[in-house]
Amino acid sequence: MLLVLLLFCFHVKSSNSAPLCLPQDSSALLQFKSTISVDSSPQYSCQSNSPPKTDSWDKTTNCCLWEGVTCDNVTSHVIALDLSCSWLAGALPSNSNTALFLPGRLQRLNLAQNSLNGSIPSSFFNRSVSLTHLNLSYNEFSGSLIPSEISLLSNLVSLDLSYTSLTIDKHSFDLLASNMTKLTNLVLDDLDMSSVPPGSFLNLTSSLKLLSLRSCNLKGEFPSEVFGFPYLQYLDLNSNYDLSGYLPKSSNWSSPLQHLDLTNCNFGGEIPASLGNLTHLNFLALEGNSFGGEIPNVFGSLKKLAGSLRFDSFNGQLPLSIFNLTQVTRLVLIGNLEGELPNHVSGLQNLEELYLSGGLNISGAIPSWLFALPSLKSLKLPNNKFFSIPTDDQIQNPSSLQEIDLRSNHIHGSIPSFLFHHLVNLTDLNLSSNNLSGVITSDMLANAKNLVRLDLSSNSLLSLSSSDHTDHVNYTFDALYAVQLSSCNIMRFPSFLQTANKLRFLYLSNNKIQGSISKWESEGWEQLRELDLSHNSLTSIEQYPGGQNLEILDVRYNQLHGPLQAPPPPSLQKLLMSNNNLTGEIPTSFCNLIALGYLDLSTNNLGGMIPNCLATSQSFIDIDLQLNHFQGKIPAFDLELLQRLALNDNQLEGLLPRSLANCTSLIFLDVSNNKLNDTFPHWLGMLPKLQLLVLRSNRFHGSLELDGAIAPSNSFLSLEIIDLSGNMFTGTLPTDLLNLTAMKHERAPCKWPCQDNPNLYLSYVEIIIKRLQLKLKVGAEITGFTFLDFSNNQFYGGIPEVLGELGSLLVLNLSYNNLNGSIPPTFGHMAALESLDLSSNKLGGRIPPELTDLTFLGVLNLSYNNLVGPIPQGKQFSTFDNDSYIGNPGLWGCPLSKNCHNIMMKQPQPNFNVDQHEDSDNDDDSEIPFNWKVAAMGYGCGIVLGLSIGYIMFTIGRPWWIVRKIERDWQNSVTNWICKIRGRRRRRN
Repeated sequence: MLLVLLLFCFHVKSSNSAPLCLPQDSSALLQFKSTISVDSSPQYSCQSNSPPKTDSWDKTTNCCLWEGVTCDNVTSHVIALDLSCSWLAGALPSNSNTALFLPGRLQRLNLAQNSLNGSIPSSFFNRSVSLTHLNLSYNEFSGSLIPSEISLLSNLVSLDLSYTSLTIDKHSFDLLASNMTKLTNLVLDDLDMSSVPPGSFLNLTSSLKLLSLRSCNLKGEFPSEVFGFPYLQYLDLNSNYDLSGYLPKSSNWSSPLQHLDLTNCNFGGEIPASLGNLTHLNFLALEGNSFGGEIPNVFGSLKKLAGSLRFDSFNGQLPLSIFNLTQVTRLVLIGNLEGELPNHVSGLQNLEELYLSGGLNISGAIPSWLFALPSLKSLKLPNNKFFSIPTDDQIQNPSSLQEIDLRSNHIHGSIPSFLFHHLVNLTDLNLSSNNLSGVITSDMLANAKNLVRLDLSSNSLLSLSSSDHTDHVNYTFDALYAVQLSSCNIMRFPSFLQTANKLRFLYLSNNKIQGSISKWESEGWEQLRELDLSHNSLTSIEQYPGGQNLEILDVRYNQLHGPLQAPPPPSLQKLLMSNNNLTGEIPTSFCNLIALGYLDLSTNNLGGMIPNCLATSQSFIDIDLQLNHFQGKIPAFDLELLQRLALNDNQLEGLLPRSLANCTSLIFLDVSNNKLNDTFPHWLGMLPKLQLLVLRSNRFHGSLELDGAIAPSNSFLSLEIIDLSGNMFTGTLPTDLLNLTAMKHERAPCKWPCQDNPNLYLSYVEIIIKRLQLKLKVGAEITGFTFLDFSNNQFYGGIPEVLGELGSLLVLNLSYNNLNGSIPPTFGHMAALESLDLSSNKLGGRIPPELTDLTFLGVLNLSYNNLVGPIPQGKQFSTFDNDSYIGNPGLWGCPLSKNCHNIMMKQPQPNFNVDQHEDSDNDDDSEIPFNWKVAAMGYGCGIVLGLSIGYIMFTIGRPWWIVRKIERDWQNSVTNWICKIRGRRRRRN
């Protein structure tokens, strides 16, 4: 009986261990629960499977036992609410009588990671003066201003408003900073604080321990004094891109800082040596700033530094003390650093990744300790000057390395076998672009059981063993996925890799593989997806390597001859066979390749008709058949996905097929140098993506006018390159056709050939600038180069002023037409123009002085027109020689050669009366009389000498450009002599 009584008393005591909730507190909490909703699919949830905490709130139970509720053990008042991750949704109640703070004694409130929205009502803070901890983070308060009443919470020790889409203005923040004198933790991540000047942070209490202002859109200079707050342990300013500042320059900078994150800000200056005083620092992130100078060699004292450590854009000596850190797991140094790695280290036991790159100045031998670090998984030392790898006898306890990247160094010698034999976890090995030599044998690769990716490309002295073709069956390569052996000294197809059942990518370009690939060598390779054999000396392929999964085959720039073989596997998506000696016709069986999107047969000797079925195979994206001998008509291409069609330099004739108007994805169309006979294809103007149209050197004829109608305003909206030269077009240049939207917007000038995406398959288009025939690389998008060539036609009339609105045009050629009128002054608005050729027309008037504003103009040809008046001088015009102006008898003034550009701007118009006395002055505007007898004698001598040399050169078959050069040099000499005479006479007068 006594035992039962004792047990009953124990049970009663246990049940009463929690305080008994006060009725008014229970009522207030239940009233709050009734005014807030629960989101069935919360955006922020710590544990998606846990039910809302308010589900346990029941008026029949003690509220001090409810989930998330904490009561004071003495007074029984509710003093803390943790409703984080409780699926709460809706707006906070604005009525103070139903507020959470009705009891008035709440000290801690956590509403983080819910779906609360709307604005925070001012009444929320009215009766909460007892709060010491408030967390409203990760809610959806939709950009509302934080009420200034938040400053009433003067007892707050911790405040977290991060990721709530709220805005804090300067007034609210200043009140907060001045009134919350007890704050130790302040987290405002992702709030809009753009109107808060960084100097306001100096008003925060010096007792602050944690300050997090990540992604707050702060602008201006952050006060360096904040780094010296006496109790500050955690400072995060990550991703405030417009926030500048400097680390404290004082040599006695010391603080209890443990975490400092300045990633992606705009801090500058040098890192002070006093960084070494921060002995409590365990996290440091400075990347993405404008720091410069040297990295101080002070890391020996930062023993607690752990996690990731990265330095960008520094120069100077490599700080060797950084290799003694014991807790760092990731070390990244990118910049113009120099020096050598230490021979021994005492730290880095926990290092998992080491990346040193960028400056090409870290040199010496790669030390053996790097391959013995116990935790190292990734070793990346690209773009440096290392010259050797440890030998096999230097490696005793290999580490668990999984990835090695030593590309673009100066490493010479053979590949050490320990890389394959001892690094049993190695999956990625990149030794490309070095000076390695020796022989790669199949047993080396077979020992690397886990090797997935191997890149040994661009080692010109590295070759394959010549004996492996007899014993390759003895080896298997279980994990190999990608092998790159381009630009080595490989002379045969690596058939020993046939047993690599997982091999997907094989790159062998720029080698010395000769002869034919036999059927035996082509067997296997069932899983191969990409095969690059370009730039070799292959003469034939008896059977395409690869099974039914081959997607890309590149055999460009070989010596393949004879007709096209039977088509490759139907899985093929890209077939690149340009620059070979293939003959015959395209087999119609190629039309059965239902996945083929890219077909490049350009620069071969193929002929016959282009199969009509190619024009209806809907998978085609790119068809390149240029520089062959195809005849007949162009098939009626009607392909929705077609982006590029290159048929130039063949013998095609007839009309341009109207079905091309249905190729709505077309970007690139080149049919130049054929025998097409048609009118201008206005109907192509509706193609929304057409950027390049080249019709050069055909038999196109007629006017560019649209049968008297005005072309639609949305014609050729995307056109950036148009070449109509060498045809028989007539009429005037229509203003509406030249209203080319894509050429109007100014862009940064691009020097041809413009950069392109190296990952894209490229087509080529030929352009001609001042007798230079150039190939322009064109990727899937033609950007940065704009070109308009209407030369060698029969256009007449004036030049439309609308051309001057093409602000991004780089090249304009209207030469060899019958254009008249004057050069529009609006040409001075074509700010990006680099080449202008208006030669061999009937243009008159003066050269507009506005052309001197074209600061990028490098080629100018105005020869053989009827231009008059002075030649403008200055800026780019000082670089043009006589060839730019010859054949304009009414032009006067010194040609803009180096010896004449200092002559006075105003020069006399020449009088061609050779009998005139030397000192006569028949021109009222002329200041200097001139002896044209001397000029005539000089030019006469030049002509005689030029004709003599030309006759000699012609009879002995020498190149015309030699004659041209000698004649030009002689003419320039005579012209410079004339300018010197003028200068002397002006000084004498």
